Amino acid sequence: MSLSGPSLPFLRADAAPLSPSERRLSGLPLTVLVGVTGVGKSTALAALTGADAGVRVLPDRREVTDAVMILPATGGVPVRDREERFRLTARYRQEQPGGMAQALGSLVADVRHWGEAPVFDGLRGLDEVRFAAESFPAWRFVVLGAPDAVRVRRLLGRADSFDQVTAGTGGTLRAELAALAGVETVFTPAELDALADLTAQGFAPADVLAKVRIVVSERRNYDPAAAEAFLRTLPPARALVLDTVALDPAGVAAAVRAWAGGAA
Repeated sequence: MSLSGPSLPFLRADAAPLSPSERRLSGLPLTVLVGVTGVGKSTALAALTGADAGVRVLPDRREVTDAVMILPATGGVPVRDREERFRLTARYRQEQPGGMAQALGSLVADVRHWGEAPVFDGLRGLDEVRFAAESFPAWRFVVLGAPDAVRVRRLLGRADSFDQVTAGTGGTLRAELAALAGVETVFTPAELDALADLTAQGFAPADVLAKVRIVVSERRNYDPAAAEAFLRTLPPARALVLDTVALDPAGVAAAVRAWAGGAA
């Protein structure tokens, strides 16, 4: 079937014979960004596309998730709440252990539109990256990492309308942060104190709570450290691992451009 929507042109998800201009994404030399929300994928993406004006960027994870995982499960009803999206994608992974990697690898692309070596943003977690690396040997990976507390601060600064979750209950922010399911596996008490203190910098308590809930919910479903550790076992030409705290955006961009040029 063709994937619906103006943002998903020239892609399909059926097993019909290929036309002369079509290729399965599983066999193309994709460059795949790997990282959870707020690690700096936009900077790396800009570097990859800026290094070669001919590079095309596939519909991102959000769009493919909608088309392949969420809209089929909801009868076409869009879902904006991040926690509900995590729940629906977790259900998809129960049936398709490769998750987004498996969904992406199943697609067919018209290379007249997408080119022979497109970029995808992005994969998360050990199961996805292991499936991708082992199943699709032509794929390469740019791995980006940042501490969870840094990710919360970046989410607060980016004002993405997609970063939505249900509002809090009206209690004190520190108490509501401590009450989040699974928060103790992500943040220490001292980190929660520091996050609650972000209100002194002008951030609304509801915004801080929402961003922390996004990070905790995402970590419940994906372990970025395990994904990074696995990808570090690949040859350098297949995986570039960057710390986006140690490197500023210009440093990230320079490292990505150097790696992309050397691996080309």
